[in-house]
Amino acid sequence: MKYWYETIAVSQRILLELWRRRRSLIFWILFPVSLLFLNGFILAERAGLSLAEAMEFAAPSTLVGAALFFSCLGGSIATVVSEREQHTLKRLFISPLSGTAYFLGIFLAHCLIGIGQALLVFAIAIFVGATFTGSVLVGIGIIFLSIIAYVGVGFILGTQLAKRTEDVNALVATFGVPLLILGGAFLPTSLFPEALLNAAQYNPIFHMNEALVGLWAEGETIGVIANHLWFLGIFALAMIGGGWLSYRRMIQVERQL
Repeated sequence: MKYWYETIAVSQRILLELWRRRRSLIFWILFPVSLLFLNGFILAERAGLSLAEAMEFAAPSTLVGAALFFSCLGGSIATVVSEREQHTLKRLFISPLSGTAYFLGIFLAHCLIGIGQALLVFAIAIFVGATFTGSVLVGIGIIFLSIIAYVGVGFILGTQLAKRTEDVNALVATFGVPLLILGGAFLPTSLFPEALLNAAQYNPIFHMNEALVGLWAEGETIGVIANHLWFLGIFALAMIGGGWLSYRRMIQVERQL
C-alpha cells in the first residue's frame, strides 16, 4: 500500500500542476480536436465520404498519431527533464518517497492524460455521427498498449538524451515526426510505395494506427489484426522495461553529481 499511496501522490502533483497551467491544458485539448476535424474534412472531401464516415477513420489515427504521441511521449520527456532541472530528484534522495513510486507516479499521470484525450476524441467523433464497430475491450487494450509504449519511449529519451527543456522539441521532432508520417498518422498507408510499407512494419505507430483503424473503423476481427497486437504487446513490454532501466541509470548519475 505504501507504493500505491506514493504513486498516487506523485501523479496528483503532476496533474495538479497541469491543471494550474490552464493555458497548457487548453492547448492540449485544442490540438487533438483541431487535427481530428482537419483529418475528417480532408478524408470526407478526397474519399467522397460523409463527415461521420470520415471521422470513423480520422479518430483512431488522430488519437495515436497526435493526442497520445505528444501528450504521453512528449509530455513524459518534458516531465523528466523539468524534474531534473528543478532538482526534484535531488530532494527525492533525502525523502521517504521511493524511486519506484516516483517512476510509477509519472507513468500513471501521463496514462490518465492519454485516457482523457482518447475520451475527448471519440466523444466528438460520436457526436458528429461516427459509429465504431469491433470489440470495445480490444480497442481499449490497443490504446493502453499505445500509451505504455509512448511513455516508455519518453522515459528512455528523456533520461538518456535530453538534458535541458530546450532539448525536448528537438527530440520529438527528430524521432517523432518521421515515425508519425511513416506510421500513417497524417497520410493513409494505402498511398505508400512498397519500400515504405516494408519499413513501416518496424514502426510501432504504424501498428497502433492499423490495429485501431482496422478494429473500429473497418470492423476487422482480432485474428486479422493479431500481428499488430503481438507487435504492440512486445514493444510495450520492451519499452516499459527500457524506460525503467533508463530511469534507474539516471538516478545513479544524479546521485554522483
